[in-house]
Amino acid sequence: MKPLEGLKIVTIEHFAAGPYGSMLLADLGATVIKVENVRTDGDPARRLGPYFIGDNDSLVFQGWNTCKQSLSLDLKNPEDRLAFDSVVRSSDAVMNNLRGDQPSKLGLDYPSLKHLNKGLVCLHISAYGRNNSRASWPGYDYLMQAEAGLMHLTGDPSADPTRFGVSIIDFMTGTFGVMGLLASLLKARASGEGGDVDVSLFDVALHQLGYVGTWYLNEGAESNRVPRGSHMSVSPVQTFTSADGWIYVMCMTEHFWQVMLEKLERQDLAKDPRFSDQNTRSRNRDELTVILDEEFARFPTKHWLELFEGILPIAPIFSVKEALESPFVKEVEMISNVPHPSRPDLRLLSSPLRFNGQRPRQRAGSALGADNAEILNRDIRSATR
Repeated sequence: MKPLEGLKIVTIEHFAAGPYGSMLLADLGATVIKVENVRTDGDPARRLGPYFIGDNDSLVFQGWNTCKQSLSLDLKNPEDRLAFDSVVRSSDAVMNNLRGDQPSKLGLDYPSLKHLNKGLVCLHISAYGRNNSRASWPGYDYLMQAEAGLMHLTGDPSADPTRFGVSIIDFMTGTFGVMGLLASLLKARASGEGGDVDVSLFDVALHQLGYVGTWYLNEGAESNRVPRGSHMSVSPVQTFTSADGWIYVMCMTEHFWQVMLEKLERQDLAKDPRFSDQNTRSRNRDELTVILDEEFARFPTKHWLELFEGILPIAPIFSVKEALESPFVKEVEMISNVPHPSRPDLRLLSSPLRFNGQRPRQRAGSALGADNAEILNRDIRSATR
């Protein structure tokens, strides 16, 4: 089941935030037409190494562009612009992730396109937004993590400011963007009138501050990094050393604290006034860490996972290799075989969604301009009927 079959999206995008969001739509069955600049050989992600698949294609590109068609055009060329308009006329939405000042200049916003389709929804994913002093600024994920305070909160207190290991703000912004697009499409179908939807990397990054931001706004509390990747206010919720590696334990409730103590045969800690409740445990985190490190260091990670299986929130701290080769990943089918013309054995991460128990099937993203003839012949014929 692909619930978005019948939906048609045109997207002008590059790198991560836009492509990730439109990929979610494509994997769910929407027809996603990726418009790529023919003058610059398409999305720069096609040439983002170090691993390439044939000509003008890469593993990075395929990881963000499954199930999409490619339409290569020069939107500044009048003839190509007419072709683009013919495709938009029969589409449900147009999305882009350009600089904030570009959509109006290129005629990609709702006021510029509504004459083609009154019910069209236009999604704009930008670095800082379209209607402020930074509209013309370029911007990327890591800059947002820096300015929004996220790098200040990430890593060990003794370490330098640290970014998240992957481009999480790009991915979150793409997800927020298509959520807004789908919400606006529901409204457009009911009212017959579309409009513009905006989301920026900066706004999404700031939004991820969550309760830390709420604490500061209401109590003036300035949060800082805490050791061992610990929760800001609940303990023990952090990393511990096992005999052969690291584990993460989450005693988010008093129940889990008691379960852990019982299995460790350390009920004496429950009577220790330093650890009598969540607040005192949080204040005395360092002392508790020393005690629990000694306990968990007695046996390897496998022992602790088996001892606490299903009764205490606990996880091994894996490398990327260990994470992807985990038997559980295979069990839940989070890796798909997605044959590519130049790489028949291509494997990609599956959609995290299931419908009636099944994950949507994926196909490799098209080569640059591979779908020009099919798309343009179809839409131009439709426009001249």
